[in-house]
Amino acid sequence: MNNGVTIGQAAAFAGVTVKTVRHYHKLGLVQEPERDGSGYRRYGSADLLRLVQVRTLAAAGVPLAETGPLVDADAAHFAAALVDVERQLTEKIEELTARRDTLHRLADGNRALLPDRAVALLERMPGLGFTEDEVAAAREGLVLARALVPEGFDEHLGHVEHALRDARFVALSKRAAESATWEPDDPRIDELATALADHYLASPEQLKIVTGLQARTEAATRYEMVARHGGDEAPATVRLVALVEAGLRAAGVRIPGTNPR
Repeated sequence: MNNGVTIGQAAAFAGVTVKTVRHYHKLGLVQEPERDGSGYRRYGSADLLRLVQVRTLAAAGVPLAETGPLVDADAAHFAAALVDVERQLTEKIEELTARRDTLHRLADGNRALLPDRAVALLERMPGLGFTEDEVAAAREGLVLARALVPEGFDEHLGHVEHALRDARFVALSKRAAESATWEPDDPRIDELATALADHYLASPEQLKIVTGLQARTEAATRYEMVARHGGDEAPATVRLVALVEAGLRAAGVRIPGTNPR
Protein backbone atom coordinates (compact mmCIF):
# COMPACT_ATOMS: atom_id res chain seq x y z
CA MET A 1 0.00 0.00 0.00
CA ASN A 2 1.35 3.42 -0.97
CA ASN A 3 1.67 6.12 1.68
CA GLY A 4 0.99 9.74 0.84
CA VAL A 5 -0.80 11.45 -2.04
CA THR A 6 0.06 12.36 -5.61
CA ILE A 7 1.13 15.83 -6.67
CA GLY A 8 -2.33 16.48 -8.07
CA GLN A 9 -3.97 15.55 -4.79
CA ALA A 10 -1.45 17.56 -2.79
CA ALA A 11 -2.11 20.61 -4.97
CA ALA A 12 -5.87 20.22 -4.54
CA PHE A 13 -5.57 19.85 -0.76
CA ALA A 14 -3.38 22.99 -0.55
CA GLY A 15 -5.61 25.00 -2.86
CA VAL A 16 -3.04 25.59 -5.57
CA THR A 17 -2.30 24.21 -9.03
CA VAL A 18 0.15 21.46 -9.89
CA LYS A 19 2.17 24.09 -11.77
CA THR A 20 2.41 26.13 -8.55
CA VAL A 21 3.62 23.11 -6.56
CA ARG A 22 6.33 22.51 -9.15
CA HIS A 23 7.27 26.19 -9.01
CA TYR A 24 7.66 25.88 -5.22
CA HIS A 25 9.92 22.87 -5.81
CA LYS A 26 12.00 24.85 -8.30
CA LEU A 27 12.47 27.69 -5.81
CA GLY A 28 13.39 25.25 -3.06
CA LEU A 29 10.45 26.26 -0.89
CA VAL A 30 9.04 22.74 -0.70
CA GLN A 31 11.28 19.71 -1.09
CA GLU A 32 10.30 17.34 -3.85
CA PRO A 33 9.54 13.89 -2.35
CA GLU A 34 11.36 10.81 -3.52
CA ARG A 35 9.62 8.48 -5.92
CA ASP A 36 8.03 5.33 -4.50
CA GLY A 37 8.38 1.81 -5.87
CA SER A 38 5.78 2.56 -8.54
CA GLY A 39 7.73 5.56 -9.79
CA TYR A 40 5.35 8.17 -8.32
CA ARG A 41 6.22 10.98 -5.96
CA ARG A 42 4.10 10.72 -2.84
CA TYR A 43 3.47 13.69 -0.58
CA GLY A 44 3.27 12.94 3.13
CA SER A 45 1.72 14.98 5.93
CA ALA A 46 4.92 17.00 6.49
CA ASP A 47 5.06 17.86 2.78
CA LEU A 48 1.42 18.95 2.80
CA LEU A 49 1.96 21.05 5.92
CA ARG A 50 4.92 22.81 4.33
CA LEU A 51 2.97 23.34 1.13
CA VAL A 52 0.03 24.89 2.99
CA GLN A 53 2.35 27.13 5.02
CA VAL A 54 4.07 28.47 1.92
CA ARG A 55 0.77 28.98 0.09
CA THR A 56 -0.74 30.80 3.09
CA LEU A 57 2.20 33.18 3.45
CA ALA A 58 2.27 33.87 -0.29
CA ALA A 59 -1.48 34.58 -0.28
CA ALA A 60 -0.93 37.03 2.59
CA GLY A 61 1.46 39.02 0.44
CA VAL A 62 4.80 37.65 1.59
CA PRO A 63 7.25 37.55 -1.35
CA LEU A 64 7.93 33.94 -2.33
CA ALA A 65 11.66 34.36 -1.77
CA GLU A 66 10.93 35.15 1.91
CA THR A 67 8.40 32.40 2.62
CA GLY A 68 11.02 29.65 3.05
CA PRO A 69 13.00 31.42 5.79
CA LEU A 70 9.74 32.39 7.50
CA VAL A 71 8.45 28.84 7.63
CA ASP A 72 11.77 27.75 9.11
CA ALA A 73 12.01 30.63 11.61
CA ASP A 74 11.33 30.34 15.32
CA ALA A 75 8.33 32.11 16.85
CA ALA A 76 10.17 35.35 17.69
CA HIS A 77 11.73 35.75 14.25
CA PHE A 78 8.47 34.77 12.58
CA ALA A 79 6.54 37.49 14.47
CA ALA A 80 9.18 40.12 13.71
CA ALA A 81 9.20 39.20 10.03
CA LEU A 82 5.41 39.45 9.84
CA VAL A 83 5.56 42.99 11.24
CA ASP A 84 7.90 43.94 8.40
CA VAL A 85 5.68 42.25 5.84
CA GLU A 86 2.67 44.12 7.23
CA ARG A 87 4.56 47.41 6.85
CA GLN A 88 5.37 46.60 3.23
CA LEU A 89 1.76 45.66 2.53
CA THR A 90 0.53 48.90 4.11
CA GLU A 91 2.86 50.88 1.85
CA LYS A 92 1.56 48.99 -1.19
CA ILE A 93 -2.03 49.60 -0.13
CA GLU A 94 -1.34 53.32 0.23
CA GLU A 95 0.32 53.39 -3.19
CA LEU A 96 -2.57 51.52 -4.82
CA THR A 97 -5.10 53.76 -3.08
CA ALA A 98 -3.28 56.82 -4.42
CA ARG A 99 -3.32 55.31 -7.93
CA ARG A 100 -7.04 54.58 -7.63
CA ASP A 101 -7.71 58.15 -6.50
CA THR A 102 -5.74 59.45 -9.47
CA LEU A 103 -7.83 57.28 -11.81
CA HIS A 104 -10.98 58.73 -10.29
CA ARG A 105 -9.63 62.25 -10.78
CA LEU A 106 -8.83 61.43 -14.43
CA ALA A 107 -12.56 61.26 -15.04
CA ASP A 108 -12.41 65.04 -14.61
CA GLY A 109 -9.51 66.45 -16.62
CA ASN A 110 -9.28 69.48 -14.34
CA ARG A 111 -9.06 67.44 -11.14
CA ALA A 112 -6.36 65.21 -12.62
CA LEU A 113 -4.00 68.18 -12.94
CA LEU A 114 -5.16 70.75 -10.41
CA PRO A 115 -6.17 70.80 -6.74
CA ASP A 116 -9.84 71.17 -5.81
CA ARG A 117 -9.36 74.83 -4.95
CA ALA A 118 -8.18 75.63 -8.49
CA VAL A 119 -11.00 73.57 -9.98
CA ALA A 120 -13.51 75.56 -7.93
CA LEU A 121 -12.02 78.79 -9.31
CA LEU A 122 -12.40 77.55 -12.90
CA GLU A 123 -15.98 76.49 -12.19
CA ARG A 124 -16.75 80.07 -11.05
CA MET A 125 -15.56 81.65 -14.28
CA PRO A 126 -18.51 80.83 -16.58
CA GLY A 127 -20.82 82.53 -14.08
CA LEU A 128 -18.68 85.67 -14.42
CA GLY A 129 -19.17 85.71 -18.18
CA PHE A 130 -16.01 83.93 -19.33
CA THR A 131 -16.41 81.74 -22.40
CA GLU A 132 -15.50 78.06 -22.57
CA ASP A 133 -12.31 78.89 -24.50
CA GLU A 134 -11.34 81.53 -21.94
CA VAL A 135 -11.83 79.08 -19.09
CA ALA A 136 -9.72 76.51 -20.98
CA ALA A 137 -6.94 79.09 -21.40
CA ALA A 138 -7.10 79.92 -17.69
CA ARG A 139 -6.90 76.20 -16.89
CA GLU A 140 -3.77 75.83 -19.03
CA GLY A 141 -2.19 78.81 -17.30
CA LEU A 142 -2.90 77.36 -13.86
CA VAL A 143 -1.54 73.94 -14.83
CA LEU A 144 1.68 75.54 -16.08
CA ALA A 145 1.95 77.81 -13.04
CA ARG A 146 1.59 74.84 -10.71
CA ALA A 147 4.21 72.82 -12.61
CA LEU A 148 6.75 75.60 -13.11
CA VAL A 149 6.34 77.61 -9.92
CA PRO A 150 5.01 75.06 -7.38
CA GLU A 151 6.38 76.93 -4.39
CA GLY A 152 4.27 79.98 -5.21
CA PHE A 153 1.17 78.33 -6.69
CA ASP A 154 -1.11 78.52 -3.63
CA GLU A 155 -0.32 82.19 -3.16
CA HIS A 156 -0.85 82.85 -6.88
CA LEU A 157 -4.19 81.07 -6.71
CA GLY A 158 -5.21 83.26 -3.78
CA HIS A 159 -4.41 86.41 -5.73
CA VAL A 160 -6.49 85.23 -8.71
CA GLU A 161 -9.40 84.27 -6.44
CA HIS A 162 -9.32 87.73 -4.88
CA ALA A 163 -9.05 89.48 -8.26
CA LEU A 164 -12.09 87.68 -9.67
CA ARG A 165 -14.19 89.49 -7.05
CA ASP A 166 -13.22 92.79 -8.72
CA ALA A 167 -15.64 93.65 -11.54
CA ARG A 168 -13.06 95.92 -13.20
CA PHE A 169 -10.46 93.12 -13.27
CA VAL A 170 -13.02 90.69 -14.69
CA ALA A 171 -14.03 93.15 -17.42
CA LEU A 172 -10.41 93.82 -18.39
CA SER A 173 -9.60 90.11 -18.38
CA LYS A 174 -12.51 89.32 -20.70
CA ARG A 175 -11.47 92.20 -22.96
CA ALA A 176 -7.91 90.82 -23.03
CA ALA A 177 -9.24 87.38 -24.00
CA GLU A 178 -11.34 88.96 -26.74
CA SER A 179 -8.29 90.79 -28.09
CA ALA A 180 -6.75 87.48 -29.15
CA THR A 181 -8.92 87.72 -32.28
CA TRP A 182 -7.68 91.22 -33.18
CA GLU A 183 -4.91 92.06 -35.60
CA PRO A 184 -1.56 92.58 -33.81
CA ASP A 185 -1.41 96.25 -34.95
CA ASP A 186 -4.96 97.06 -33.83
CA PRO A 187 -4.77 100.39 -31.92
CA ARG A 188 -7.18 99.00 -29.34
CA ILE A 189 -4.36 96.77 -28.09
CA ASP A 190 -2.33 99.83 -27.02
CA GLU A 191 -5.36 101.25 -25.19
CA LEU A 192 -6.10 97.94 -23.47
CA ALA A 193 -2.45 97.47 -22.47
CA THR A 194 -2.42 100.90 -20.84
CA ALA A 195 -5.67 100.17 -19.01
CA LEU A 196 -4.36 96.83 -17.75
CA ALA A 197 -1.02 98.23 -16.61
CA ASP A 198 -2.74 101.13 -14.84
CA HIS A 199 -5.16 98.75 -13.14
CA TYR A 200 -2.35 96.50 -11.89
CA LEU A 201 -0.39 99.50 -10.61
CA ALA A 202 -3.45 100.77 -8.76
CA SER A 203 -4.12 97.31 -7.27
CA PRO A 204 -0.97 95.97 -5.57
CA GLU A 205 -2.66 92.69 -4.61
CA GLN A 206 -3.68 92.03 -8.21
CA LEU A 207 -0.24 93.02 -9.46
CA LYS A 208 1.05 90.00 -7.55
CA ILE A 209 -0.74 87.80 -10.11
CA VAL A 210 2.07 88.86 -12.43
CA THR A 211 4.99 89.32 -10.06
CA GLY A 212 4.15 86.25 -7.97
CA LEU A 213 5.04 83.96 -10.86
CA GLN A 214 8.69 84.93 -10.58
CA ALA A 215 10.53 81.84 -9.34
CA ARG A 216 13.72 82.09 -7.36
CA THR A 217 15.65 80.28 -10.07
CA GLU A 218 15.22 80.30 -13.85
CA ALA A 219 12.75 83.12 -13.26
CA ALA A 220 12.65 84.47 -16.80
CA THR A 221 12.20 81.06 -18.42
CA ARG A 222 9.47 79.91 -16.05
CA TYR A 223 7.63 83.23 -16.04
CA GLU A 224 7.55 83.52 -19.82
CA MET A 225 6.33 79.92 -20.25
CA VAL A 226 3.37 80.68 -18.00
CA ALA A 227 2.67 84.21 -19.24
CA ARG A 228 2.92 83.35 -22.93
CA HIS A 229 1.37 79.91 -23.16
CA GLY A 230 -0.71 79.73 -26.31
CA GLY A 231 0.89 82.89 -27.61
CA ASP A 232 1.94 81.26 -30.88
CA GLU A 233 -1.74 81.02 -31.84
CA ALA A 234 -2.57 84.59 -30.83
CA PRO A 235 -0.02 87.20 -32.00
CA ALA A 236 -2.23 89.97 -30.68
CA THR A 237 -2.04 88.42 -27.21
CA VAL A 238 1.76 88.30 -27.43
CA ARG A 239 1.84 92.03 -28.24
CA LEU A 240 -0.67 92.86 -25.52
CA VAL A 241 1.32 91.01 -22.86
CA ALA A 242 4.55 92.64 -24.02
CA LEU A 243 3.01 96.11 -23.84
CA VAL A 244 1.54 95.51 -20.39
CA GLU A 245 4.93 94.29 -19.15
CA ALA A 246 6.64 97.33 -20.69
CA GLY A 247 4.23 99.60 -18.87
CA LEU A 248 4.86 97.85 -15.57
CA ARG A 249 8.64 97.95 -16.06
CA ALA A 250 8.44 101.66 -16.82
CA ALA A 251 6.77 102.07 -13.44
CA GLY A 252 9.61 100.20 -11.73
CA VAL A 253 7.99 96.77 -11.45
CA ARG A 254 10.45 93.90 -11.89
CA ILE A 255 9.33 91.57 -14.68
CA PRO A 256 11.62 88.77 -15.96
CA GLY A 257 12.54 88.84 -19.65
CA THR A 258 13.54 91.56 -22.03
CA ASN A 259 11.75 94.74 -22.97
CA PRO A 260 9.76 94.48 -26.20
CA ARG A 261 10.93 96.41 -29.19
